Amino acid sequence: MTTPFGPFADVMVEDDEGWRTLLAPTDEIAEFVCGTYEFDEVVIAPVEVDAPGRDGVVTGPGRWSVRTPDLALDLQVAGRPLLGQALRLLPLAAAASPVCCRAVDPVARLVLPGVRTYGTALAGRHEAYGALDLHRVVDLRGSWRGRSLGVLTPVEPPVRFGFSSTPATPACVRVVTTIDEQADAKPVE
Repeated sequence: MTTPFGPFADVMVEDDEGWRTLLAPTDEIAEFVCGTYEFDEVVIAPVEVDAPGRDGVVTGPGRWSVRTPDLALDLQVAGRPLLGQALRLLPLAAAASPVCCRAVDPVARLVLPGVRTYGTALAGRHEAYGALDLHRVVDLRGSWRGRSLGVLTPVEPPVRFGFSSTPATPACVRVVTTIDEQADAKPVE
């Protein structure tokens, strides 16, 4: 992972009433993320992710967990559906290219309603999402601020942090994000 801040994890939560919360490990990361996405609340807190992987890259399937003072989340991540298998065939350079993301955007909108791969974020930042992998989530247990998250269901309505949502079918997706603040493009995986 390459970011202006080194490797990090953050969490974006939208509750059933539409309240959007960012959980970020530092003020600097929160400021950067809030310059790109919209939130009603920002919490600075440690974010711990435990997932199968190697060399800092999460590879799924298996048990995953995400922990913050407000969130306890345990996922069972399964194999790749057909789309995930196809994404694995893409070279990193192609998936990370804003030009490719822009070309793929109309197809992504048709295949995964609500999902966009290219658009404009806050402060006029151009953002490109290049998907590299996708695994099904088949079980979830957890709590948000002491309240059970309930059972695993489709993500409906779509989340509203930026111009794109997540797939409606629960999934873990490996994404390379490129944020272009005018001429200075910063790929983030």
